[in-house]
Amino acid sequence: MAITNSDRLDVYNGALRRLGSRRLASLTENREPRRVLDDIWNNGALVNYALERGEWNFALRSVQGAYNAGITPGFGFRRAFDKPDDFRRLAGLSADEYFRRPLTAEEYTDEGGYWLSDNDTIFIRYVSSHDNYGYDSSRWTESFRYYLETCLALEACERITNSDTKLQLIERDQRKYLTQAKSTDAMQEGVKFRPVGAWVGSRGGGGVAGRRSRLG
Repeated sequence: MAITNSDRLDVYNGALRRLGSRRLASLTENREPRRVLDDIWNNGALVNYALERGEWNFALRSVQGAYNAGITPGFGFRRAFDKPDDFRRLAGLSADEYFRRPLTAEEYTDEGGYWLSDNDTIFIRYVSSHDNYGYDSSRWTESFRYYLETCLALEACERITNSDTKLQLIERDQRKYLTQAKSTDAMQEGVKFRPVGAWVGSRGGGGVAGRRSRLG
């Protein structure tokens, strides 16, 4: 699955509710608040930002690293491994597919957009923006949805309300919901180290580059 229009509309309306603005009937409604939210949503860039804020269990994906024979590390390590296209945040690297042998800081480095290592094979666990992981809105917890709403509302606040008071309230709520979302997600911690049934190559999935914003 991917982020459904229904779930996207729910996030929009949750953000508008926090801003004290009227709900949208659809994602095509001809109103300025919808255009503002579309601009901030930016084809999923806002979701990428939220995914990067934690090691969300609902978005964790495990793959075998893709060795890039065309890259020769200049110093220290023999092999370079590509980062997956849907990579958002690293949860761990391992020498085995069950993540029983995590790589230590001496066994790899993150450099130039690649992981460098002497290992012939590495396995990667990471927060993914693939349609079947972090972009599958049916996987989102309620607290993550609330956090996403506050991210959207925070970015839209000045353009829609021009209220410093409301901005401060939303900033407070954003911190609160991020803490709650991480706490809820931590209850599922056991899922994080469960082996994946089928291993796939690390190139694949989608993602949209982030943008500079009030979110940092």
